[in-house]
Amino acid sequence: MVAAKERCPVCGKGTLHAGRVNEGLFGVDLGSFDAETCDACGESFLSSKSMDALESRAKELGLWGLASKVKVARSGNSLVVRIPSPLARYLKMKSGQEVLVAPDKGTRLVLELA
Repeated sequence: MVAAKERCPVCGKGTLHAGRVNEGLFGVDLGSFDAETCDACGESFLSSKSMDALESRAKELGLWGLASKVKVARSGNSLVVRIPSPLARYLKMKSGQEVLVAPDKGTRLVLELA
């Protein structure tokens, strides 16, 4: 007896197929992992074993836990965004260093280290 193919929980239209997907975090390639992918919307779902491997790889590269929410503060007529120390260490940022600040698609802020 052949097992029925599982419907995609995201789009509800496609079916899931076993395969491998490339995953990344913050623009860094973490590798290829076993996953089920929807043939309609392309959404992929990693198994817990694959998620554990992905998390281990991200930790190994120093990427795990770098994202965090911070509040915008005011300083005179400007706004200030605090950069958490783990992220500053990862990027090797120093006090007084110049960065280029630019908008990206209206909802993102990009900092490029000079």
